[in-house]
Amino acid sequence: MQTTEQKRATIDEFKQHETDSGSSEVQIALLTQRIIRLTEHLREHKHDYATRRGLLKLVGQRRRQLRYLSNTDVDRYHQVIQALGLRR
Repeated sequence: MQTTEQKRATIDEFKQHETDSGSSEVQIALLTQRIIRLTEHLREHKHDYATRRGLLKLVGQRRRQLRYLSNTDVDRYHQVIQALGLRR
């Protein structure tokens, strides 16, 4: 599970202003961390289908957030993609 310190560090890295904790960039970054952690878990536990379903739901949620960000502000979208290393 992600610790509070790790979550706070991610929020601090991607926030837009001092009190920001829920912008699209922050949400995408937090979802990406959860996706990475669940992917590592599934490499070891291949038959954990409930976790696999949860992972697919998170991937869909992140995809929707990325689509929203690309439709509203393309420059911020490209910054987030590059910072998280999502597209190659």
